Amino acid sequence: MSTKPDLTVNIGGLQLQNPVMTASGTFGYAQEFDDLVDLNRLGGIIVKGLSLKPTKGNPPPRIVETPSGMLNAIGLENVGIEAFVAEKLPFLKRLTPPVIANIYGEMEEEYMQLAARIDAVEAIAAIEVNISCPNVKTGGMVFGVDATAAFRVVRGVRDQTTKPLIVKLSPNVTDITEIALATQEAGADCLSLINTITAMVVDIETRRPRLANITGGLSGPAIKPVAVRMVWQVAQVAEVPIIGIGGIMKAEDALEFFIAGASAVQIGTANFINPHVTMDVIDGIETFLAERNIASISDIIGTLETG
Repeated sequence: MSTKPDLTVNIGGLQLQNPVMTASGTFGYAQEFDDLVDLNRLGGIIVKGLSLKPTKGNPPPRIVETPSGMLNAIGLENVGIEAFVAEKLPFLKRLTPPVIANIYGEMEEEYMQLAARIDAVEAIAAIEVNISCPNVKTGGMVFGVDATAAFRVVRGVRDQTTKPLIVKLSPNVTDITEIALATQEAGADCLSLINTITAMVVDIETRRPRLANITGGLSGPAIKPVAVRMVWQVAQVAEVPIIGIGGIMKAEDALEFFIAGASAVQIGTANFINPHVTMDVIDGIETFLAERNIASISDIIGTLETG
C-alpha cells in the first residue's frame, strides 16, 4: 500500500484523527503524561471524572493488584469542575486531540448542573456521562443498572447541552442492551463500554477486605473477554457508535473490539503498566491495516463473522 491507512473515525459527531482514546481516571488530566507520550497523537483525551465540587475520594488502601488486572476504589477523587476549567484546561487547550469531560453525580440534578456548566466551555469538545454511580435519592441504587434511571439522567444531561454526548455503561447488569437502548433513546450520541466490574479481594491472614471500601472495580486484561462480548451485543441493537473499553494492552486487543463493532477504543489500566501504550497501539493498528492492504479502519469495524 502506497499510502498510510486512514485511521480517522467519527463518534457521535466528534471527529478523531485515530480511534485511540484515554480512559477516564487512568490518564489524570493528560499533563501528567506529557513527558512520556506525544499527546498530540492521541485520538481523544478523556479526563479524570469531574464532579461539581472537589472530591477527596475513598480512604486507602484503594488499589490492589489481582491476577491479570487490578481493583480500584479511588472514589472518583477530582479537583471539581471550577478548578478543572481554571487550572487544568489551559494546558489541554493547547493540544490537538479533542478534550472530553467525564462527569458524575450522586443526584440527577448534579449531572444536569455539570452539563450546563460544561456546555458553556468551548474548549471541551464532548461529555462522557458516567452512570455507574449510586443515586443517593434512591438509597444508593446505581443509575446505570436501571433502564428508567439511566434514561432519566441521560435525558437530563441532553437537555442541558448541545455537545456530543457519550454515555459510559456499567457491566454490572443482567442485560446491557436494555440500558444501551434506554440511553440511546434518551439522547446519547455514542456509548462507551464497559466500566469496571464490581469485585472483591480478601486478605486471608487478617480476614479483611484488601480495600478499605470492601469492594472495588476490576479492570485490566481479566475483563477484556467480557467487554468484547458486551460491545458485540450492544452493536447488534444500537444505532449510535460504540467505544470499546476493557483490558486493552496492545493493538491486537483493540482490533478485537473494532471487529466486534466498536468505532473507537479507550485505554485505561495499561497506562499504569506501560505509559507509552497508547502510542504503541496506534502504531500497531496502522501496521496491521497496512500489512493487509486495508485502506481504512472503518473497513474492519463490525466485520465479525458468526455464521
